[in-house]
Amino acid sequence: MKKLSPCLLLSLALAASNQSLSAELRLPNIFGDGMVLQRGKPAAIWGWAAPGEEVKVTFSEQEAAARADAEGRWLARLAPMKANARGAALDVAAGNDRRRIVDVLVGDVWICGGQSNMEWSMRASRDADLEISSADYPAIRYARLPHIARPEPQEDFPLEDRKNPQGSWRRCDGKDVENCTAVGYYFARRLHRRIKVPIGIIDTSWGGTMAQHWVSTGTLRPFPEMKPYFEQFETKMKEWTEGGGEEGARKRLAADTAAWEKKRAEAKAKGEREPRRPNGNNYTNPATKRQPGGMYNGMIFPLKKLAIKGVLFYQGENNSFTVGWKPFHNTFPAVIADWRKAFNDPELPFGIIQIAGWSTRRSMTYDMNHHTNVIREIQLNTWKRTPGTGLIATYDTNSNGSIHPGRKLPVGGRSARWGLAEVYKAGSSRPGSPIEWRGPVYTGFEINGNKLVASFENGTSRGLRLDQDVDVGFVIAGKDQVFHNARARISKGNLVEIWSDKVPEPAAARYAWSNLPHGGLMNARELPAYPFRTDTWPLTPHQSTGSYQVK
Repeated sequence: MKKLSPCLLLSLALAASNQSLSAELRLPNIFGDGMVLQRGKPAAIWGWAAPGEEVKVTFSEQEAAARADAEGRWLARLAPMKANARGAALDVAAGNDRRRIVDVLVGDVWICGGQSNMEWSMRASRDADLEISSADYPAIRYARLPHIARPEPQEDFPLEDRKNPQGSWRRCDGKDVENCTAVGYYFARRLHRRIKVPIGIIDTSWGGTMAQHWVSTGTLRPFPEMKPYFEQFETKMKEWTEGGGEEGARKRLAADTAAWEKKRAEAKAKGEREPRRPNGNNYTNPATKRQPGGMYNGMIFPLKKLAIKGVLFYQGENNSFTVGWKPFHNTFPAVIADWRKAFNDPELPFGIIQIAGWSTRRSMTYDMNHHTNVIREIQLNTWKRTPGTGLIATYDTNSNGSIHPGRKLPVGGRSARWGLAEVYKAGSSRPGSPIEWRGPVYTGFEINGNKLVASFENGTSRGLRLDQDVDVGFVIAGKDQVFHNARARISKGNLVEIWSDKVPEPAAARYAWSNLPHGGLMNARELPAYPFRTDTWPLTPHQSTGSYQVK
């Protein structure tokens, strides 16, 4: 008899679970008390019921009906609605079954995705004591999804306890706000103040994830750089199956724990350092952990019928370790394409938050070859090549070298600038003037004697200046490709002259090109210039193999 793969077994088990529940009227777990429905778009309401049963949906003086198919799935659509901050009841009925969701608002729904810097809560952010105590925004709601990864797409995410903050809708007031994504909160707060409609945040972030975790496996398979990641996951699944699955893992953990206890007692008797206790996470099913496509399957696919306004995505740090940068030029743009496909919106607004710098090592050689430079450049190029996206610079928000900058307010605020300007088309306080959201964008250069003259895009360079006339962050090189610290000054409005006495014949310059960038180049709104380089010379990132070249 042919053995079934562990991935297939898991999928069959989950499918069986879904079918067992399909006889009773059920809504996906994203539908809960206090939720926000998207205004201005048809609102899909879906779920499961007995096959063939008629389902009626009532909300805000609207009625819609659907009939469950042979597998018990049903979907009804409400006509587009105007914003409404007065909570109403969403009623769903099928036969004698009734489901009521209360305090439902209508406004704009944003997905906030990525890794730990998006997951970073208000409780852990800078000025948490002040911000949490003064939060009073009952019309801003958030739902933090549980961490779910699976080899196959899921119809829903599990939710065992509605009182658990993960998966349940919460208000951004009082202590409830402390578990909200800090970037998402500051973003939503600014939007809410300006456009005066309820804002819903769905937090799908998961610390330590890579871009390929948020892309469908079908999209990932053709990328040659993804082959080792698939092979690694398949090897882990094979080992898990051959090791007896859950039962085998329990036995190994018990045996390893017993061995550890014995070694600990011996070390204690000798006055030696005690060994580390076995980590239970190392004895769990790989199918539920970080894997290619896993988070897309477990946290994005279940939401795909939901109408949303846009996405704010903060990810890239884990792709900047060792060889993680290699697939990023493919996988990062694929996140945008796959999510737009999933939500059936090819123009879905997508805000890209560029990763901040970190590290306390500031040797120029180390900095210039750090993986973070590669990631930021790919994020920059993805933005330039992808309509309907925005790039939010963050490198200047880190003052301590930590991979988790505590200052999330400027990140959320700059993200809101992009959203208001590009998504909502909101004007500034000056009639006829748009809200400025981009820092200076490098466009090209010329050589003028011993100086390299960099130019910047009109509309981003108004009031171009160096903060306190400090020209840090600039480096310059000749044809030998050896970079030296450089001087800089503003010339003729949107031009920057860069030079060094050590480089009489310049060939290339770079700005804020390091693992922990420094720089003071900004525009009149004090929006920082995006890190840039004038060259396309290959880079060999530290602790890595191979060479990075602009794609």
